[in-house]
Amino acid sequence: MSKTILIVGGGVVGLCTAYYAAQKGHRVTVLERGTSDHDGCSTGNAGMVVPSHFVPLAAPGMPAFGLRMMLRPDSPFGLRPRASRDLVDWAWKFCRASNAAHVNRAAPLLRDLSLASRREFEMLAAQSGNAFGLVQKGMLMLCKTEHALEEEVRLVPMAHRLDIAAQLLTPEETARRDPGVRMDIAGAVYFPQDCHLLPQKLLTELRQALEASGSEIRWETEVTGWRASGGRVEAAQTSRGDFPADEYVLAGGSWSPGLVRGLQIRLPLQAGKGYSVTLPHPKRLPTVCSILKEARVAVTPMGEALRFAGTLEIAGLDRSINPARVRGIFNAIPRYFPEFGPEDFRDLPVWSGLRPCSPDGLPYIGRFARYKNLSAATGHGMMGVNLGPITGRLIAELLSDEMPSIDIRALSPDRYA
Repeated sequence: MSKTILIVGGGVVGLCTAYYAAQKGHRVTVLERGTSDHDGCSTGNAGMVVPSHFVPLAAPGMPAFGLRMMLRPDSPFGLRPRASRDLVDWAWKFCRASNAAHVNRAAPLLRDLSLASRREFEMLAAQSGNAFGLVQKGMLMLCKTEHALEEEVRLVPMAHRLDIAAQLLTPEETARRDPGVRMDIAGAVYFPQDCHLLPQKLLTELRQALEASGSEIRWETEVTGWRASGGRVEAAQTSRGDFPADEYVLAGGSWSPGLVRGLQIRLPLQAGKGYSVTLPHPKRLPTVCSILKEARVAVTPMGEALRFAGTLEIAGLDRSINPARVRGIFNAIPRYFPEFGPEDFRDLPVWSGLRPCSPDGLPYIGRFARYKNLSAATGHGMMGVNLGPITGRLIAELLSDEMPSIDIRALSPDRYA
């Protein structure tokens, strides 16, 4: 049965949800607070599709790592202290979730979601003539030190148990895998199932597909409240009037908790700010995407350009540029790629975006119990592009009253209610 679907949020998750809902025959409208050319957190990210990332952000040792990194202004992680009950609550939940039992429960689910999303990307690329530049050459986890390499190698048996291909490489083997750039490393772990794409072109392709399906994107339309009665949402109240619908999907990224506060829903979520810089004409261009392990910097070839992205800074809904964090990214790059230097990044614009981070490192996907026609598709952290298509398909299945193709009970938006 065809329904009227209203999706709040026009980032990659919102657009993927709209795309798959339209494919199911529903009448879809997307509300986006930004302009049609705004650069939300989907546009400047690393564009990686990474089944290798089966360990959630909430993992053993992460709270202690975060505390150590807070003492370094240029570190890849930062938390700006502020008087916020929500922040304290999130930090407490994050610490409680950072244990081995949680990782063991979450890893198979993250694997299933990532592999399913990868298959969706392959189908989308085939349908569009690969309009968004999907490159399936794997990903290299580059380790500068033997200690970091040993840490990464310890994850290889777990990857194999999850049927995620992983291979230890010497520096010489890594160089043969990607001869386009000289590397100074102790070794690497290669994940052949990973891939990368052009995020901005992916968004463009999704928007064009929605327009072709008759769906509508309403730009500069901010949700300011809701009308609800009898356990159902009746309309979204916006800066451009009320929007009634049969079903509503919350895909507002880092702004999601504020959007549903008026509905008496608490959604633990913190914005994790990240930065990226893109070299339009790099002196060397790798063909395989990589992550600089110790620096936690992602490196992605994007056509003829090269993007470096990193940091996770918990600082509220603030996209201002922290020069020290950016300097940390720039200083790390030559340690792994000695052919690059500070002059390569001089005067380049720095992009920042806010990633919606849940306390346990898992997204919120599913219906809210309080309102039978309100669903969540948010909280993906740094995995928004990676998990966008499968999130969209799962929500579209729910909206169509179908059984989800993956068991998403662990992703319930009510799990902290």
